[in-house]
Amino acid sequence: MLDRALDVAAQVASTDLSVLVTGETGVGKEFIPQIIHAGSARKHGHYFAVNCGAIPEGTIDSELFGHLKGSFTGAHEDRKGYFEVADGGTLFLDEVAELPLSTQVRLLRALETGEFIRVGSSIVQKTDVRVIAATNVNLAHAIKVGKFREDLYYRLNTVPILLPPLRERPQDIHLLFRKFAADFAEKYKMPVIRLAEDAQNMLEQYRWPGNIRQLKNVAEQLSVLEQTRLVTAQALARYLPADSPLHLPVVFDSEKKEGNDFISERDILYKILFQLRSEMDDMKQQIQNLAEQASLATGALGHAQGSTPPRAGTTSLHVTGTGMHVKGSMLPHPAEDLGAAEEITEEELLPLETVEESRDLSLNKLEKELIMKVLQKNKGHRKSTAKELGIAERTLYRKIKEYGIDS
Repeated sequence: MLDRALDVAAQVASTDLSVLVTGETGVGKEFIPQIIHAGSARKHGHYFAVNCGAIPEGTIDSELFGHLKGSFTGAHEDRKGYFEVADGGTLFLDEVAELPLSTQVRLLRALETGEFIRVGSSIVQKTDVRVIAATNVNLAHAIKVGKFREDLYYRLNTVPILLPPLRERPQDIHLLFRKFAADFAEKYKMPVIRLAEDAQNMLEQYRWPGNIRQLKNVAEQLSVLEQTRLVTAQALARYLPADSPLHLPVVFDSEKKEGNDFISERDILYKILFQLRSEMDDMKQQIQNLAEQASLATGALGHAQGSTPPRAGTTSLHVTGTGMHVKGSMLPHPAEDLGAAEEITEEELLPLETVEESRDLSLNKLEKELIMKVLQKNKGHRKSTAKELGIAERTLYRKIKEYGIDS
């Protein structure tokens, strides 16, 4: 996937198409615009990188489009913006999703027509700038919640380039580490740091939530702080912080799936089932309440019409995970007469009840297994366990007692 991203960058370099680079924090999105600029006809022009998230909202328009003297407090002289000084070159807008909506409107006009207006001015100016944007935000979601303009998204996303996270490129991890280690050895005038075989395996199995930036930091720390130039897994582990247990596992290792240090993907699915079952129990109770109200209303209707009311105990509700069944009900199909309703016998309901009982036993087993595992992970601390499971402490106490768990 990285090769594909680099190929696309090389192919579009000779054009003036807008490019949108996306990827997680630390994957190296800032290098793609440099590659494109270096391979374009604008390589002799200016190249500016602007971090849109680092500029205050009140001054971002001035930074991008310039301002006139006296246009706002602190504007003591005329100032050119990046769109003006980068004329004939390339402008890289990093963290473009952080732009306020008012600035997004100005940016859209500059992209479509090459025109912009300085803050405090009424004179339209022209510019010839190639814009490359980058973000680690899901812009489709930002559009949905009204934080990013859809028309600007399609204008920037003429050519999309997605950079994969480091954990999806394990074959690159050790190569990048060796490169960083050599750079820091030259920088600090020290022997190059090397990794033992077990340390290499740990390096490739680590999740790298900070991606290449985090890998570079670890290489620098090892180069400066480690006295021994051959680093073992035990030494490397001190430089790899644990990720939050609420996220995906920090280390992917098939030999440690049954360990207690990290929650596995299977446990995450258990947790989802655990929460879904609680919601299902609430839904069943609501359906049962509604059915009881409907039964009372039907009895009242029968009395009002002079008909024989349903016998006590002839209407019962059976709620399953797949729907609701009324046994011996006096409630007919809307197209049938009230007296023509066909009763559902015990024998007809038995298979559904058997399936429901089997489903409940299976979910109970999953619940118990997950609770025991999270309790063990938190060393029996019930408050932490309840927080991690997303349930109240009282609910956890009830479940522990119900399943007979020794916490």
